[in-house]
Amino acid sequence: MDLEQLIDGRIGDGLVKMEEMTEEQVQIVLKRQRDGDKRLFGEIAVEMDMIDIGSVIRYMEQSER
Repeated sequence: MDLEQLIDGRIGDGLVKMEEMTEEQVQIVLKRQRDGDKRLFGEIAVEMDMIDIGSVIRYMEQSER
């Protein structure tokens, strides 16, 4: 597992804890990344209509604390 995957996994865990995503949705996004999608976790999740950009922003604000 490289650093980028580790970070994306943490974002996924955070969004699950915030009840913005399910664990299953996180696994779908991570699989897309493993299959070669180079975009950021949040970009993929938003594009797939799993979350909105506001969810990503809320996660980022909370993770800075």
